Amino acid sequence: MFEPYVISDDGFENVVKDGTVVGYQIKTRIAYYRGVPLSMVDEIELRVDDQEVEQEKIHFSVGEETFTLKEMETVTSTKWEFGEKATIFVEQPGGLSRGEHQIFLRQTTRVAYYPFPLEGRRTRTMRIE
Repeated sequence: MFEPYVISDDGFENVVKDGTVVGYQIKTRIAYYRGVPLSMVDEIELRVDDQEVEQEKIHFSVGEETFTLKEMETVTSTKWEFGEKATIFVEQPGGLSRGEHQIFLRQTTRVAYYPFPLEGRRTRTMRIE
């Protein structure tokens, strides 16, 4: 139902810090009709060009706050609201090459009144300029 929103149309780009490309980022929206504390985001799985991205290289930002996926497990005071774009940043010196890349993103959340985790996933081709 919310799968079209799992990967945002904008925000897929290499990230430059102090003149050096340190990685890349992609924007995502929650695949649920309400917001949840970050501790309820069970999994973020990202594959780029059929290569799984290591969990330790992923940083997740909502608003002005950034966390590793491990840190998110205990974050109850920061909420990811419905419709809000979060940023997934991947540490990768040099970033991604220019051109098209096949992106797969899966997010799994827990909600108190569902007996199973909710999952949103999407695969799409995106371009780095």
